[in-house]
Amino acid sequence: MTLTTQFYTMLSMIGMGALFGASLDTYNRFLNRSQRKRWLVFLNDLLFWIYQALAIFYILFSVNYGELRFYIFIALLCGFAGYQALLKQAYLRLLERLILFVISLYNFFVSMVKKLVYSPIKWIVVLLITLVLSLAKGLWKTAAFLFKIVYTILKWMFKLVWSPIWWILKGIWNLLPNYLTKRVEKLYNKMAGIMTFNIKKIYRVIEKVKKRFKK
Repeated sequence: MTLTTQFYTMLSMIGMGALFGASLDTYNRFLNRSQRKRWLVFLNDLLFWIYQALAIFYILFSVNYGELRFYIFIALLCGFAGYQALLKQAYLRLLERLILFVISLYNFFVSMVKKLVYSPIKWIVVLLITLVLSLAKGLWKTAAFLFKIVYTILKWMFKLVWSPIWWILKGIWNLLPNYLTKRVEKLYNKMAGIMTFNIKKIYRVIEKVKKRFKK
């Protein structure tokens, strides 16, 4: 191994030692060990150390083809110690500011999505529902009004047609025997009671529907 290669190896391992210190602080900042289960912490620690070992070996392989020397571990230790003594506090402050910036940026985007996407869609849906209900209410009132008109016309036409028939039937009725008229009256009263009951039920249903639309 040439002196140049050894020099590059020392510098790269010092840098990897400092980078390892920063990675360890970042990892501990996001892990929240006290709030995690032990098996999950153990698994995360194992994956972290494997990743760091692979990263250091990759850099070492890129510099001197993976040759291990005793001074390599000294360089790693020096880089880690230098980070702890000189850069740790500044890096932690920078990390906290970066986290706050990302959180603020996330909250900003969430707020923008709510104002520009969610709120307009919500008001459009509310407007459509209001229009549909208003249209249904208007159609119901129109149908009820038309029903009253048709009912009045049919009632008038029925009276117009029925009155002559009624007088004819009344004259025939008076000519019938008493025992026959009594039987017919009983049957008529029975049918009239059934019809009245059914008409009242239909009227109650109509009133309930009207009350719902008025609400």
